[in-house]
Amino acid sequence: MPTTTHDIRQSLLAEDAEFRRLAEEHLRCEMQLEQIVKSSYRNSEDLLRETNLKKQKLRLKDEMERIVASRQQLMAH
Repeated sequence: MPTTTHDIRQSLLAEDAEFRRLAEEHLRCEMQLEQIVKSSYRNSEDLLRETNLKKQKLRLKDEMERIVASRQQLMAH
């Protein structure tokens, strides 16, 4: 049974399709952000996209953390 937050995340990645989808989407946003940041020239559209990706990434991470916290509560009982 998973005991640490890392173990719980790994277990969720293996067993929970929704958590896995959120993690994959988070990674996709991260990769897109890296491309924007590496660009030598960024126009206003790129800056807006960067802001939106950061917000989306944060929402995804918050949802993933909510799932982890829920799993931790279940295990505590």
